[in-house]
Amino acid sequence: MVQCEMCGSETSSPNRVKVEGAELDVCDECTDFGTEVKQQSSSSASTKYSTSSSDSSSGSSGGSSSSGSSSSSGGSSQRRSDMFDEMDELAQDYDETVRSARESAGMSQEDLARQLNEKASLIRKIERGDTLPSDDVQRKLESALDVNLSAGGTADESEWSGGDSTGEYTLGDVVERKDS
Repeated sequence: MVQCEMCGSETSSPNRVKVEGAELDVCDECTDFGTEVKQQSSSSASTKYSTSSSDSSSGSSGGSSSSGSSSSSGGSSQRRSDMFDEMDELAQDYDETVRSARESAGMSQEDLARQLNEKASLIRKIERGDTLPSDDVQRKLESALDVNLSAGGTADESEWSGGDSTGEYTLGDVVERKDS
């Protein structure tokens, strides 16, 4: 005997229904509260999020696979590009760079804010490292102070030059040992 997931009564043959987006096993009386769901065969029940070995073996052999996994790149060592590849990364010491450049130019925080047409409180927060400058403010700061606040993306990419011809990496390709 199975318990109805809606009313709690015991039922020998529960019905699978969808009630407000949730699939429940309910008794015959509670079936009217939802729409009946057709039972799927057990072999296709987990195909949506399947991680079976057949998907990974077809991807690594160079064949086209609809799973979208990174191993289905056809043996190429290039990784997929995304929107973050085109973005400049802000340098970690941007706050110190802005402060030292402003001080060497002989400007106060208020002077710099007035020149950039921004609030002085924003300059204070940027110099303390409390906030990241928007792309627009970053461009204004770089222009006014003649500094570069972007971290070079090419240095980080060179760290990922390891790996074999299939484009797969191991932990040994990326780890930095502290004792060496």
